[in-house]
Amino acid sequence: MVDKSSRRGFLRTTAAGGMAALTGTRSDAASGKQPNAPLVSNESPISRGYPIFPIAQASELNTSASAVFHYPDKDSPCLLIKTGDAVPGGVGPGRDIVAYSAMCTHMGCLVAYDADTRTLKCPCHFSVFDPDQCGQMVCGQATENLPQIELRFDDSSGRISAVGIRGSLYGRVSNLL
Repeated sequence: MVDKSSRRGFLRTTAAGGMAALTGTRSDAASGKQPNAPLVSNESPISRGYPIFPIAQASELNTSASAVFHYPDKDSPCLLIKTGDAVPGGVGPGRDIVAYSAMCTHMGCLVAYDADTRTLKCPCHFSVFDPDQCGQMVCGQATENLPQIELRFDDSSGRISAVGIRGSLYGRVSNLL
C-alpha cells in the first residue's frame, strides 16, 4: 500500500515544478535571478555573433524597389525593400526600409518582391508574404513568416547595414555557420 502523504507530497512537488516550467521562471537562488524573472535574453545582435554588413545608402533606394544582398553569408540571399510607408522594423528617414531572407520558409525557393501588390511571392508553391507586416505569411504552403533581417541606419552617413536576423533561415539549424 502506498503512503498517502508521500503521494500527496510527490504531486505537490511535481505540480510546483510543472508550473515553474510553464511560466518560464526559475525559483532557485543559484540562478542569480529574481524569482519570476523571464528566461529571455535582451542581447544585441552584435553580442549574438552576427556580422555587421553594409548594404546600401538610403538615398540610392527607389520606393517600391528591391535589391538583392547576401546575409549573414554568401549562401543566404536577402531582399532589401523600400516600401514608401513606415512599417514595423523599418529603418531610414521614413522608417520604410526593411529586409527579409529571400528563401521561402516552405522549401527554400527564392521569393520575389511584387511592387504592385506590395507582397513577396514564391513562384514554386505560391506562398505569399507581407513585407509591411514583418514578413507575415499571408497564404500558400509556407507555415512560417519570412525571417526578417535586422537593419541599422546611420543618420550621419545614410548607410544601411544588416546586423542580425529575427527568425530561422530555411534549411539551417543555426543562422550562423
